[in-house]
Amino acid sequence: MRTDSLPRVLGWASLGLGAAQLATPDTVTRLCGVDDSPAARGITRLVGGRELLHAAPLLGGREPARWAWTRVAGDALDLSLLGAALSGRRGARRRRVAAAMAAVAGITALDLLCAVRGARSATGPLTLHASITINRPREEVYAFWRDLENLPTFMIHLESVRTVGAGRSRWQAKGPATDVVWEAEIIDDRVGELIAWASVRGGVVNTRGMVSFTDGPAGRGTVVDVAMDYTVPGRALGAAVAKMLGEHPEQQVRDDLRRFKQILETGEVLRSDGSPEGTRALRQLRQRPAQPVGGRS
Repeated sequence: MRTDSLPRVLGWASLGLGAAQLATPDTVTRLCGVDDSPAARGITRLVGGRELLHAAPLLGGREPARWAWTRVAGDALDLSLLGAALSGRRGARRRRVAAAMAAVAGITALDLLCAVRGARSATGPLTLHASITINRPREEVYAFWRDLENLPTFMIHLESVRTVGAGRSRWQAKGPATDVVWEAEIIDDRVGELIAWASVRGGVVNTRGMVSFTDGPAGRGTVVDVAMDYTVPGRALGAAVAKMLGEHPEQQVRDDLRRFKQILETGEVLRSDGSPEGTRALRQLRQRPAQPVGGRS
């Protein structure tokens, strides 16, 4: 089975199993050989709800294979529950429980295969692309970006960028547990047109990218186009967690460009009274209803 089709097949399997366990728990418990108690029916419904939760990212996610690990964890729980049921069964019911365990074991093998494939595919670089049109002359937009120490003013994940000479700069960014520091060098620089960079080999972050500046439609404004890729330790898990928190790297780049546009067009990053900490997802927890400013009604 193709790597890209297996997660979808597992997603449909989760959807079907979850629907059956929620709609007809008595039938499922009977087929599996477990008892007919209210507790067993309740557990079956809980497992069905969990299966539906598995189905959503497997069917609708952009990189569904990474979510197969959640099914692997669920399979382990199912096997433990069936193992407990097996010890107290005799005759036909014991055989049904054993058959159910064998079926779950086979599904576990598929889930594990899918998860491992997803982990392998996640070891390559993460590629990002975003663009925006800014209502300022191309030379001005280029000049602001070319002064690399300006970048933290609109890239909120950056703590600092410091030029160290010979086309190199030292970058410090916020990490999940601690700050990440690396050096990068400019590998191509065309005044008013593009800037290309790459991280220095041997660092904790392996990244390269390019930002280009072209005239907007009818010569109005400047189109800024960013393309980059990077690899960092644990990026597969980090990207999955970040996506759940609403801070996926692609979203971060788009948000950075929106702030870049605001700075060049208005001179500052716009904040609302209701969201004074900006647009980062975790900071939205501190939002409040907007209030009149300066005593105006």
